[in-house]
Amino acid sequence: MASHEIDLGSALWRKSSYSNGTGGDCVEVHDDLPGLVPVRDSKAPHGSALLISGVAWAPFVGWVGTV
Repeated sequence: MASHEIDLGSALWRKSSYSNGTGGDCVEVHDDLPGLVPVRDSKAPHGSALLISGVAWAPFVGWVGTV
């Protein structure tokens, strides 16, 4: 049986430009998966990551920029 798990153990994460510099609201994303955007809490780097489709990510980022 083929595995559908994505190994993010060696992923290079980038902190969101919307995260502040004092340790709060720290969201990180990984950019190297075509069609998917892994998102995690930088305060819990060994925790779970959300996998969001690129189709859903684009309007979300557009909306965040308006609030």
